[in-house]
Amino acid sequence: MTIFLLLIPDFALILLGSALRRYAGFADAFWEGLERLVYFVLFPSMLFFAVARSHIDFAAMGPLFLAGVLAMAVGLLLGLLAKPWMGLDGLQFASRVQCAFRFNTYIAMAVAGKLHGAAGITMMGVLCGVMAPIANLAAVSLLARHGQGGVLREILRNPLIIATVLGLLCNVAGVTVPVPLAALLTRLSDASIALGLLAVGAALKWGSPGGHSFGLVWLVGVKLMLLPLAAWFFVPWLGLTGLPRDMAVLFAALPTASSAYILAMRMGGDGTGVAWLISATTVLSVFSMTFWLSLL
Repeated sequence: MTIFLLLIPDFALILLGSALRRYAGFADAFWEGLERLVYFVLFPSMLFFAVARSHIDFAAMGPLFLAGVLAMAVGLLLGLLAKPWMGLDGLQFASRVQCAFRFNTYIAMAVAGKLHGAAGITMMGVLCGVMAPIANLAAVSLLARHGQGGVLREILRNPLIIATVLGLLCNVAGVTVPVPLAALLTRLSDASIALGLLAVGAALKWGSPGGHSFGLVWLVGVKLMLLPLAAWFFVPWLGLTGLPRDMAVLFAALPTASSAYILAMRMGGDGTGVAWLISATTVLSVFSMTFWLSLL
């Protein structure tokens, strides 16, 4: 119950974003602008500042990175098992299977901060920064036969990855963020979580996804239940305890990334089905994450 109450404010923001999008009369252009503001300005500012100013235990990060890769690999392999049950062509299935292993960075940072404060945000920020290009590479590769490539360009232009790398460089070099800049980044960071979660809620979409329902249920189950279960097996094997262990389990339990819809649409895929999976995993994750995090 304590974990559930801890998650309620963040998921209330997601539901508020969904309600505002549908009933408050804000134009679609407003939400598109908000998403761009969060993605290109607010979240990169928070990631850079958190990573640049915090002490990072690099010895613990190697096993944590491996846990992240293993979790995504399990999601991909188990997701591929659903193909005979989906009743979809190759492009449609490739669009949906990415939802079994991609992760929502906004929710990751919000929950990590609730669990472990600045230390949680820093470690999760570094983990997501390293895992994002791997997830993008896997997702784009699945769709590459049917759309435009540009995998390396997408990675190099990703503002979250750029912010994480710059923060790591400053951290390693011992660069201290000047006080005026630190004050600015603090204010941007304060705004990032709330506005990011509102944007997640505004992006939720429901409708008839098409295909066999069992395949959809399988992909949701893989993302929310089987990945965190697998993480619990990886954690002791990799020697992760304390904060790194918590971040590994949280990472595996995250709902699907909203950007999966953008990628599917850009590459001519099944946007409707992907939007349904993003919405389902986001809403249900409040209950699944409550369960998994309560075991920590």
